[in-house]
Amino acid sequence: MRLLKLLVVIAAFGLPAGLVRAETLTVAQHPVADEKAVFATVESTSVVPARGRIGGTVAQLNVREGDRVTAGQAIATIGDEKLVLQMKSLDAQIEALQAQANQAQIDFTRIEGLVERGTLPRVKLEEARTALNVAENGLRARIAERAVVNQQLSEGQVLAPSDGRVLKKLVAVGSVVLPGDAIVTVAQQHFKLRLRVPERHARFLKAGDKVRVDGAELGEEASRWGVIDLVYPQIEEGRVIADATVEGLGEYFVGDRLRVWISGGIRPAFVIPASYVKTRFGIDYVQLRETDRTVDVPVQRGRELPTPALPDGLEILSGIRAGDQLVRP
Repeated sequence: MRLLKLLVVIAAFGLPAGLVRAETLTVAQHPVADEKAVFATVESTSVVPARGRIGGTVAQLNVREGDRVTAGQAIATIGDEKLVLQMKSLDAQIEALQAQANQAQIDFTRIEGLVERGTLPRVKLEEARTALNVAENGLRARIAERAVVNQQLSEGQVLAPSDGRVLKKLVAVGSVVLPGDAIVTVAQQHFKLRLRVPERHARFLKAGDKVRVDGAELGEEASRWGVIDLVYPQIEEGRVIADATVEGLGEYFVGDRLRVWISGGIRPAFVIPASYVKTRFGIDYVQLRETDRTVDVPVQRGRELPTPALPDGLEILSGIRAGDQLVRP
């Protein structure tokens, strides 16, 4: 009954019934970032080389460009023939010293028995004990020397320094390398956007600012937002370097160039949802609510200003003013 009375009142005053339920928006100026387009590259936080710890010849290479590796994974093997020869030489010396130690132990036991029976003087026992100690110490020294060479052989395994992806192989199988030579370079699996901004915009750039990457750059429909983590204090070739974190960057290509929108200053602007604008015959209109009716007002469309709170934000350059009541068509 109440709804029927309301419709009668609306009909009496000539208001369209749909206006009662229409969504309205009060126009107000908002500070917006004056965005500038700059190019950025997808880069790893750090690129570290996997180095060989010994010199020799690369006998095996287990990875190629683009392979994912984990920290401690064996990615290459370096062989040194001299170490193998040293191992064989030390094995022979250890066998000889082992035989000498065994013989010295037998002599010491025999002389000890003769000394107890009084056949030989005690000085002979001391001489036999000294010879036994010298033989055992020489054997231990050679065993320790062999352990050092064996450790050098095990260091022929080139290990990945961190989790990441192999960017480039620097050697091939059969290459001769020296201790400390890089075998491959590994990009850590933490990608950032490295921006290069003209220095005239440096005063507007600071850590914590938002950056926007168009979805088309990433093969998506919606734009992605990121945050500037670090602004480097050194200007290179008239450009300021900054790093930004953006979720969903590619995990394969390093050095991919993307167009990124950054803040170049703050200015007031009229920003409304794009759904409040309708286009007829190439002219954009908004529905303006007046006292007893709605009228179509032509407006001049600006550029899109999407924000995390208003993904379909659209700037209106002229045709509306602060305080106007807009109705969603």
